Amino acid sequence: MKLLMLSLFASIIALPALAEVETGIDVLESDNFAPLREMVAKHGGHLRLGLMTDQAGLDIKQRRTVDVLQKDAVTAVPGLSLVALFSPEHGISGVLDRSGISDTKDEASGLPVTSLFGSDEASRHPTEKQLEGVDAVVIDLQDVGVRYYTFETVVGYFVEAAAAYHKEVIVLDRPNPIAGLDVQGPLTTAGRENYISYYAEPVRQGMTMGELATFFNGEKHLNASLTVIKMTGWHRKDWFDQTGLLWINPSPNLRSLTQAIVYPGIGLLEGSNLSVGRGTDTPFVRLGATWIHGVELAAYLNARKIPGLSFIPVFFTPGGEQKYPYHGERCEGVEILVNDRNIVDGPELGMEVASAIWKLYPSSFQIDRVDRLLLNKDVLAQIKNGTDPRKIASGWQAELDSFKKRRAKYLLYN
Repeated sequence: MKLLMLSLFASIIALPALAEVETGIDVLESDNFAPLREMVAKHGGHLRLGLMTDQAGLDIKQRRTVDVLQKDAVTAVPGLSLVALFSPEHGISGVLDRSGISDTKDEASGLPVTSLFGSDEASRHPTEKQLEGVDAVVIDLQDVGVRYYTFETVVGYFVEAAAAYHKEVIVLDRPNPIAGLDVQGPLTTAGRENYISYYAEPVRQGMTMGELATFFNGEKHLNASLTVIKMTGWHRKDWFDQTGLLWINPSPNLRSLTQAIVYPGIGLLEGSNLSVGRGTDTPFVRLGATWIHGVELAAYLNARKIPGLSFIPVFFTPGGEQKYPYHGERCEGVEILVNDRNIVDGPELGMEVASAIWKLYPSSFQIDRVDRLLLNKDVLAQIKNGTDPRKIASGWQAELDSFKKRRAKYLLYN
């Protein structure tokens, strides 16, 4: 018994300590809002703030950034006021999974909320009129480290607007939940940038939101007045579960770190006629369709020996109020098991799955629709021609190396 207790004790003390990460809002509080005090002085003693945020905008005490700025910051910094809120995709509460989100009001603070996820492209850019009542915009959003996750686009649009309308942007930085070391996947073909590809970058860019804002400002020569409130305690190798921070779903269909790990690959496929698990309890770790045979697909993918991953055959029926693909229909497919996240290449996983389904079900798989998020017709053509996914991935390494060299000077963390 004594030896058993000693063994258990040794196992406990061998566990890695959680990093003591302070996000941008926590650092701002710790500094008693000193950067805001400096801005107030620069603006002649008065500074009107807008805030772009959602449900993940919380400090370490689980207080909303909205309330911290409206109460604590305003009390600590004479001349400061919070006058407007802005919301991204999914709305300020992060529960809406549709476009065409309307302006609303935040009941707790009484502040108006301007939605920047309307039904068309024009409604997603902050306008001069929307910004005329503010001097600076604070951004506190939890990104997921993937190019087509639209939060980085709305940040890019705010940096553009700040430059055009002579406003200031303050990014309260947060961790990249899937760590910041790996840069993976094909780049968007230049000239095809859009709302799900603000910049011609890889699928997985390995940057934080603050780093991305700095990158956009520099690489696009926007020259906006940009301040990043850096985190403390976060390192590029850190996954979200190593930060000690509370996980808050960044959007309705990203509910766990495991889902975030496979999202750079499986998310690429959701423009096609596959179900990627939306409408189930496990989005992105399950995928399938009514015309797929789960046992066959799982066997094919497991035979590929994809690093860090394995697959089991499953069936599922997408449900819920939102009418996702195959709503109410029995689908077969696979569930993805992450065995070693440190060697998973998410975008290459997407190529493996797309190639497998194209090989097994060419008459049913609408593969051209993958390009909606891939935005790289050369890569799509290779999948359609039957090129081995490993060879496809090796083909984008030169572009990745070039991107990493440009990215290096904007990194804020080791």
